[in-house]
Amino acid sequence: MADVLSADPKSLLDEIGRLRAEVVGLRAQIEDLDRLAHYDSLVPLLNRRGFVRQLEKLIDRTNRYGDGGAMLFIDVDGLKMVNDSFGHHAGDAALVHVAKLLLGGVRQSDCVARFGGDEFAILLERTDADQASDTAARLVDLIAGTDFGHDGHAIPLSAAIGIAIIEPGDLAEQVLIRADRAMYEEKAAA
Repeated sequence: MADVLSADPKSLLDEIGRLRAEVVGLRAQIEDLDRLAHYDSLVPLLNRRGFVRQLEKLIDRTNRYGDGGAMLFIDVDGLKMVNDSFGHHAGDAALVHVAKLLLGGVRQSDCVARFGGDEFAILLERTDADQASDTAARLVDLIAGTDFGHDGHAIPLSAAIGIAIIEPGDLAEQVLIRADRAMYEEKAAA
Protein backbone atom coordinates (compact mmCIF):
# COMPACT_ATOMS: atom_id res chain seq x y z
CA MET A 1 0.00 0.00 0.00
CA ALA A 2 2.87 2.36 0.84
CA ASP A 3 4.32 1.83 -2.69
CA VAL A 4 1.04 2.92 -4.28
CA LEU A 5 0.81 6.03 -2.12
CA SER A 6 4.41 7.01 -2.76
CA ALA A 7 4.27 6.42 -6.54
CA ASP A 8 4.20 9.46 -8.76
CA PRO A 9 0.93 10.27 -10.61
CA LYS A 10 2.39 9.48 -14.03
CA SER A 11 3.39 5.97 -12.92
CA LEU A 12 -0.07 5.40 -11.48
CA LEU A 13 -1.73 6.53 -14.71
CA ASP A 14 0.61 4.30 -16.74
CA GLU A 15 -0.28 1.34 -14.52
CA ILE A 16 -4.01 2.09 -14.82
CA GLY A 17 -3.63 2.22 -18.61
CA ARG A 18 -1.75 -1.08 -18.63
CA LEU A 19 -4.41 -2.74 -16.45
CA ARG A 20 -7.23 -1.43 -18.65
CA ALA A 21 -5.51 -2.83 -21.75
CA GLU A 22 -5.08 -6.15 -19.97
CA VAL A 23 -8.80 -6.21 -19.06
CA VAL A 24 -9.74 -5.50 -22.70
CA GLY A 25 -7.49 -8.37 -23.81
CA LEU A 26 -8.98 -10.74 -21.25
CA ARG A 27 -12.52 -9.81 -22.31
CA ALA A 28 -11.61 -10.57 -25.93
CA GLN A 29 -10.22 -13.96 -24.87
CA ILE A 30 -13.43 -14.72 -22.95
CA GLU A 31 -15.50 -13.84 -26.03
CA ASP A 32 -13.31 -16.10 -28.17
CA LEU A 33 -13.68 -18.97 -25.70
CA ASP A 34 -17.46 -18.46 -25.55
CA ARG A 35 -17.62 -18.53 -29.35
CA LEU A 36 -15.56 -21.73 -29.45
CA ALA A 37 -17.76 -23.32 -26.79
CA HIS A 38 -21.12 -22.38 -28.34
CA TYR A 39 -20.62 -22.07 -32.12
CA ASP A 40 -19.92 -24.64 -34.81
CA SER A 41 -16.48 -24.54 -36.43
CA LEU A 42 -17.73 -25.33 -39.97
CA VAL A 43 -20.95 -23.36 -40.39
CA PRO A 44 -21.93 -19.98 -38.92
CA LEU A 45 -24.42 -21.50 -36.48
CA LEU A 46 -24.68 -22.36 -32.83
CA ASN A 47 -23.44 -25.81 -31.87
CA ARG A 48 -25.30 -28.27 -29.65
CA ARG A 49 -24.19 -26.57 -26.42
CA GLY A 50 -25.25 -23.14 -27.66
CA PHE A 51 -28.55 -24.51 -28.92
CA VAL A 52 -29.39 -26.19 -25.61
CA ARG A 53 -28.74 -22.87 -23.86
CA GLN A 54 -31.26 -21.18 -26.20
CA LEU A 55 -33.73 -24.05 -25.76
CA GLU A 56 -33.57 -23.63 -21.98
CA LYS A 57 -34.30 -19.91 -22.38
CA LEU A 58 -37.29 -20.64 -24.61
CA ILE A 59 -38.60 -23.19 -22.10
CA ASP A 60 -38.25 -20.54 -19.36
CA ARG A 61 -40.23 -18.04 -21.46
CA THR A 62 -42.86 -20.70 -22.17
CA ASN A 63 -43.19 -21.40 -18.46
CA ARG A 64 -43.31 -17.75 -17.51
CA TYR A 65 -45.28 -16.13 -20.35
CA GLY A 66 -46.88 -19.04 -22.19
CA ASP A 67 -45.09 -18.06 -25.41
CA GLY A 68 -44.79 -21.61 -26.70
CA GLY A 69 -42.61 -22.83 -29.47
CA ALA A 70 -41.30 -25.87 -31.24
CA MET A 71 -38.05 -27.63 -31.95
CA LEU A 72 -37.28 -29.06 -35.36
CA PHE A 73 -34.65 -31.79 -35.51
CA ILE A 74 -33.17 -32.17 -39.01
CA ASP A 75 -31.15 -35.07 -40.35
CA VAL A 76 -29.55 -34.60 -43.78
CA ASP A 77 -29.99 -37.84 -45.70
CA GLY A 78 -27.12 -39.57 -47.50
CA LEU A 79 -24.25 -37.42 -46.27
CA LYS A 80 -22.09 -40.51 -45.70
CA MET A 81 -22.57 -41.40 -49.37
CA VAL A 82 -21.56 -37.85 -50.36
CA ASN A 83 -18.41 -38.11 -48.23
CA ASP A 84 -17.58 -41.60 -49.55
CA SER A 85 -18.28 -40.77 -53.20
CA PHE A 86 -17.02 -37.21 -53.50
CA GLY A 87 -14.82 -36.66 -50.45
CA HIS A 88 -15.22 -34.82 -47.16
CA HIS A 89 -14.85 -31.45 -48.89
CA ALA A 90 -18.08 -32.19 -50.75
CA GLY A 91 -19.78 -33.27 -47.50
CA ASP A 92 -18.62 -30.08 -45.79
CA ALA A 93 -19.87 -28.01 -48.73
CA ALA A 94 -23.23 -29.78 -48.52
CA LEU A 95 -23.47 -28.97 -44.80
CA VAL A 96 -22.65 -25.30 -45.44
CA HIS A 97 -25.26 -25.26 -48.22
CA VAL A 98 -27.95 -26.79 -45.98
CA ALA A 99 -27.07 -24.37 -43.15
CA LYS A 100 -27.62 -21.42 -45.51
CA LEU A 101 -30.95 -22.87 -46.68
CA LEU A 102 -32.13 -23.37 -43.10
CA LEU A 103 -31.09 -19.86 -42.05
CA GLY A 104 -32.88 -18.39 -45.05
CA GLY A 105 -35.93 -20.58 -44.55
CA VAL A 106 -36.92 -19.44 -41.07
CA ARG A 107 -37.62 -16.15 -39.35
CA GLN A 108 -34.72 -14.07 -38.10
CA SER A 109 -36.00 -14.58 -34.53
CA ASP A 110 -35.72 -18.38 -34.84
CA CYS A 111 -32.58 -20.19 -33.73
CA VAL A 112 -30.72 -22.51 -36.12
CA ALA A 113 -27.90 -24.77 -34.94
CA ARG A 114 -25.74 -27.61 -36.15
CA PHE A 115 -25.95 -30.45 -33.69
CA GLY A 116 -23.02 -32.26 -35.20
CA GLY A 117 -22.37 -34.52 -38.14
CA ASP A 118 -25.36 -34.26 -40.47
CA GLU A 119 -27.85 -33.07 -37.86
CA PHE A 120 -29.29 -29.60 -37.42
CA ALA A 121 -31.88 -28.16 -35.03
CA ILE A 122 -34.17 -25.16 -35.14
CA LEU A 123 -36.11 -23.40 -32.40
CA LEU A 124 -39.30 -21.78 -33.63
CA GLU A 125 -40.54 -19.18 -31.16
CA ARG A 126 -44.24 -18.41 -30.67
CA THR A 127 -45.24 -21.26 -32.94
CA ASP A 128 -48.00 -23.83 -32.68
CA ALA A 129 -48.03 -27.40 -34.02
CA ASP A 130 -49.59 -26.45 -37.38
CA GLN A 131 -47.08 -23.66 -38.00
CA ALA A 132 -44.19 -25.93 -37.01
CA SER A 133 -45.46 -28.64 -39.36
CA ASP A 134 -45.80 -26.14 -42.22
CA THR A 135 -42.27 -24.86 -41.61
CA ALA A 136 -40.84 -28.39 -41.50
CA ALA A 137 -42.58 -29.35 -44.77
CA ARG A 138 -41.38 -26.15 -46.43
CA LEU A 139 -37.78 -26.80 -45.30
CA VAL A 140 -37.87 -30.41 -46.52
CA ASP A 141 -39.05 -29.17 -49.92
CA LEU A 142 -36.46 -26.38 -49.93
CA ILE A 143 -33.59 -28.79 -49.27
CA ALA A 144 -34.81 -31.40 -51.78
CA GLY A 145 -35.54 -28.76 -54.41
CA THR A 146 -32.17 -27.06 -54.28
CA ASP A 147 -29.47 -27.43 -56.90
CA PHE A 148 -26.32 -28.48 -55.12
CA GLY A 149 -23.18 -29.44 -56.92
CA HIS A 150 -19.56 -30.06 -56.13
CA ASP A 151 -16.70 -30.21 -58.63
CA GLY A 152 -19.16 -30.42 -61.52
CA HIS A 153 -21.24 -33.20 -59.97
CA ALA A 154 -24.93 -32.66 -59.21
CA ILE A 155 -25.57 -34.04 -55.74
CA PRO A 156 -29.16 -34.50 -54.60
CA LEU A 157 -29.92 -33.51 -51.02
CA SER A 158 -32.84 -34.44 -48.80
CA ALA A 159 -33.67 -34.33 -45.12
CA ALA A 160 -36.02 -35.74 -42.52
CA ILE A 161 -37.40 -33.39 -39.88
CA GLY A 162 -38.91 -34.29 -36.52
CA ILE A 163 -41.01 -31.85 -34.53
CA ALA A 164 -41.37 -31.44 -30.77
CA ILE A 165 -43.75 -28.86 -29.37
CA ILE A 166 -42.35 -27.12 -26.29
CA GLU A 167 -44.77 -27.43 -23.41
CA PRO A 168 -44.85 -25.79 -19.97
CA GLY A 169 -42.78 -27.77 -17.49
CA ASP A 170 -40.56 -29.34 -20.16
CA LEU A 171 -36.89 -29.96 -19.57
CA ALA A 172 -34.48 -29.41 -22.46
CA GLU A 173 -33.56 -33.10 -22.55
CA GLN A 174 -37.23 -34.10 -22.89
CA VAL A 175 -37.70 -31.80 -25.87
CA LEU A 176 -34.52 -33.10 -27.50
CA ILE A 177 -35.63 -36.72 -27.06
CA ARG A 178 -39.11 -36.05 -28.49
CA ALA A 179 -37.70 -34.20 -31.50
CA ASP A 180 -35.12 -36.94 -32.14
CA ARG A 181 -37.77 -39.67 -31.96
CA ALA A 182 -40.07 -37.72 -34.27
CA MET A 183 -37.25 -37.36 -36.79
CA TYR A 184 -36.61 -41.12 -36.79
CA GLU A 185 -40.33 -41.73 -37.24
CA GLU A 186 -40.22 -39.43 -40.29
CA LYS A 187 -37.25 -41.35 -41.68
CA ALA A 188 -39.03 -44.67 -41.17
CA ALA A 189 -42.19 -43.40 -42.85
CA ALA A 190 -40.31 -42.18 -45.95
